[in-house]
Amino acid sequence: MAIAIRLSRGGAKKRPYYRIVVADSRSARDGKYLEQIGTYNPLLPKDSEERVKLNADRAKHWLSVGAQPSDRVARFLDAAGVRERAARNNPKKGEPGENAKTRAEERAEKAREAEEAAAAAAAAPAEEAPAEEAPAEEAPAEAPVAEEAAAGDTAEA
Repeated sequence: MAIAIRLSRGGAKKRPYYRIVVADSRSARDGKYLEQIGTYNPLLPKDSEERVKLNADRAKHWLSVGAQPSDRVARFLDAAGVRERAARNNPKKGEPGENAKTRAEERAEKAREAEEAAAAAAAAPAEEAPAEEAPAEEAPAEAPVAEEAAAGDTAEA
């Protein structure tokens, strides 16, 4: 028989309260169990001593017999100093999915295009300003010549 040390839920709706129990792994979560070795009340503050109560001697006994703790219970046992829990690390869990990566690439590309357009717009007026000044200087010089020609045409007539 496979034995598990796990949580059994009790309490009202949205007011959870758990028993730390030793049970056959095939039995229902809140069903029949072999022994209750503690309690867990997640509604209490984390620094409260009443949050997790655990009979360490009975937990050691059941672990020596071959009981396997659930992840949450393994944390409790580690905090109580009964059994050391290996730290878990899943770096791929925090990595964004394929769609999120493509959206990020598209955003980066649009940002690059906007920066290039802004840089081109900033550089273009600086280049165009001297070009505009030169025709402006030439235009007045040409205007009197055109006026004189126009005046000469009317004088001749």
